[in-house]
Amino acid sequence: MRFIFQYPDRHGAGGDLLDAGPVTELAQAAERAGWDGFAFTEHPAPTARWLDAGGHQTLDPFVALGAVAAATSRLRLLTYLAVLPYRNPLMLAKAAATVDKLSGGRFVLGAGAGYLKAEFFAVGADFEDRNARFDEALDVLELHWRGQPFSYRGRDFEAREVVALPRPVQQPIPIWIGGNARLTLQRVAERGQGWMPLLGPPSLASTTRTAHLGSLDDLARSVGRLREMAGDRFDALDITVAVPAGDPARDAERQRDQLGRLAELGATWAIVGGPSRPYPAALELIDAYAAAHLHT
Repeated sequence: MRFIFQYPDRHGAGGDLLDAGPVTELAQAAERAGWDGFAFTEHPAPTARWLDAGGHQTLDPFVALGAVAAATSRLRLLTYLAVLPYRNPLMLAKAAATVDKLSGGRFVLGAGAGYLKAEFFAVGADFEDRNARFDEALDVLELHWRGQPFSYRGRDFEAREVVALPRPVQQPIPIWIGGNARLTLQRVAERGQGWMPLLGPPSLASTTRTAHLGSLDDLARSVGRLREMAGDRFDALDITVAVPAGDPARDAERQRDQLGRLAELGATWAIVGGPSRPYPAALELIDAYAAAHLHT
């Protein structure tokens, strides 16, 4: 199993996201400690009410990953996750290709359909059409990244013999799709390079508008369904699961057991979110978690 450090969320409107520490310093520390990737989430226009209820601040993940790319040489760079229906898919494809090109082929597009209705309204996206727009984006990304002329008539745009250069290094850039619904599994099986299930209590599934996966047994059943749907493609798919950071010094044995069970189920990557406490808490977690789990 390989490990991705997610830059800490800052919940609520108080303080500043970057109180957790300089982005490039934490990324370089993660690379030195042996982590395999670095991730950012996104919410471009959340409501004050959502933040007050426990929502979190974010950076633009593509810009932030560009900074990480310039400061590192090995880390995989993941959007965890980008909401595809928020953007014109050609603009999305260009942003992803740029990060991939400038990083030497280290970008992974973690993608989701989104769930915050008010944020859809704020960015001018149609919430009810989000699944259709997600599939439309998958079509366009594939065409855009080839670097060959193509035409595509979308729901509210039309590309006529456009060509996008330079091409990204990876062909294609890996797309890891987040969510628990059967539709998500079908997309991963047919078109994606990875799956990012969301484990948690029923309230989390309700908030994020996806099916509930509350236990490793639930995850095992979903992995079995994905295996059936994907057929020969399954063995090439990445399965990426978010796990709590906890206290590696105190919880190491329990964490190793959980990570081992996830690996047995087919998980290939673990995402560990850093603590939102002020610097240097995240830096200390990077080193402590690496010492407990990345070098064993």
